[in-house]
Amino acid sequence: MSLLRTTLRWIGAYWIYEKWLTEQVNKGDMPRHVSLILDGNRRWAERHKLQSWMGHEQGSKVVGDLLDWCLDLGIETVTLYALSTENLMRSPEEVKQITDILRKKVAEARRDPKIREHQVRITALGRIELLPSDLRVELRKLERETKGYEGHFLNVAVAYGGRDEIVDAVRKISEKAAKGEITPRDIDEEMVEANLYTAKIPDSDPDLIIRTSGEERISNFLLWQSAYSEFVFLDVYWPAFRKIDLLRAIRTYQHRSRRIGL
Repeated sequence: MSLLRTTLRWIGAYWIYEKWLTEQVNKGDMPRHVSLILDGNRRWAERHKLQSWMGHEQGSKVVGDLLDWCLDLGIETVTLYALSTENLMRSPEEVKQITDILRKKVAEARRDPKIREHQVRITALGRIELLPSDLRVELRKLERETKGYEGHFLNVAVAYGGRDEIVDAVRKISEKAAKGEITPRDIDEEMVEANLYTAKIPDSDPDLIIRTSGEERISNFLLWQSAYSEFVFLDVYWPAFRKIDLLRAIRTYQHRSRRIGL
């Protein structure tokens, strides 16, 4: 009974703290666009003496909770760094495990009534052609089914690399120049942005970027779009991410003075 009482007290204390944090962040300016680098799945699994795919599986479950939290907080846009082009170089077995989980999450999203209720437009960002063909087809179906939604925006970076994105934009612009459609003088920031993966996404520049796992680097994520984003690095593995971690990151963001330039 002593253990039960201790557990119940902990749950009660956590709930009170979460409620207090929620009230605090709701008093401040809420970021419109929050991006997350979902890091630490394999290390979480290793710490719990589990196979690596179990870390990815548990991390995918947290994504569903995260989206509910963001909807409750009124955050308009969420971008998730789910699979980098570098991740595709891991062992074939691990890549298959990750893509199998992605298939499952795409199927769940297509059935999820909350997507329709909250009018969530879902967009896949990256070199989607590198993914298995059946996964590509399902992703494109999901994009088409949510294309007309304007309530919220969920962007999933898969087979994504920030440098790749910029290279692909340069290629598109170069092709237009080669055809005589534009001249070098026509090239400006607006044109580059119009050729990025995020071109059709409202508010494509994140206000806040959160990275889990304790690592403090950007890892080739949204290199162009993050020029003036605020970064928060959390010492928690992604599968262990809780609502209070999101709230703390938002509170940190709200306590900063955002400036363009130095």
